[in-house]
Amino acid sequence: MIRVLLADDHAIVRAGLKEILADTGDIEVTGEAANGQEVLARVFTQDFDVAVLDMSMPGRNGIELIKLVKAEKPKLRILVLSMHSEEQYAVRALKAGASGYLTKESAADQLVAAIRRIAAGGAYVTPETAERLALSVAPRAVVAAHTLLSDREFQVFRMIARGVSVSQIARELSLSVKTISTHKTRILEKTGLANQAELVRYALEHQLLDEPPGSSK
Repeated sequence: MIRVLLADDHAIVRAGLKEILADTGDIEVTGEAANGQEVLARVFTQDFDVAVLDMSMPGRNGIELIKLVKAEKPKLRILVLSMHSEEQYAVRALKAGASGYLTKESAADQLVAAIRRIAAGGAYVTPETAERLALSVAPRAVVAAHTLLSDREFQVFRMIARGVSVSQIARELSLSVKTISTHKTRILEKTGLANQAELVRYALEHQLLDEPPGSSK
C-alpha cells in the first residue's frame, strides 16, 4: 500500500484528490495538511511513501518546503501539485528534491499514475520539463535568463513583475526593504534587464505570471 500525505490549503481540493485516489486499491491517504507547518508536523510524526504538496500554501511553502521535507525525511518521495505552469517552477522543484511535478488542471487524469511511478522510484515530468532540466545542468548550456536567479530572487522577480511594491514584498516575505531592493538590483543584473518595465515584459513573454501585472495576490 502506498501511503500518501495530501497537502493543500483548500479542503475542497484535498477532498477531490482523495476521491480520485479512493478506488485505486493500492494508494491510501494516511495524512492531510493545510499549510507548511502542518506538513512538517505530519512528516516528523508519521511515515509516508509519497507527499503530494501544493506550491502555494500559507506559511512555509514551495521550494523552501520541499527542501525542509527532504532534510527531515530524505527517502520520502515528493510530487508537486501546483496551479503554476511547469515553465515557472518545475525545474526548481526537481532540483530542490521533488520527484515529480503535476499541474492541478491535469491531476484528474494523471495523479494516480504519477503517485505510482514516484513511489516505485521513478520520476514524473513532461518531456518538456525533462529537456529543460537537462539543459539547465549541461555545460555551457544556453538557458533563459530567469533560470540564473536563486529561488528567493525568482520569488521576488515574480512579485515585482506582478506590480507588488518593494515595501509590500518586504512585509510579505518578512524581510527588510533594503534586502528586497538588493534582490531587485541583482535580478536586473543577472537578467540583463534595464528596468521594471522590461522585467514585466520579460515575465509576460516567458509566461512566468499567473496573474496580470497590477495584481498583488
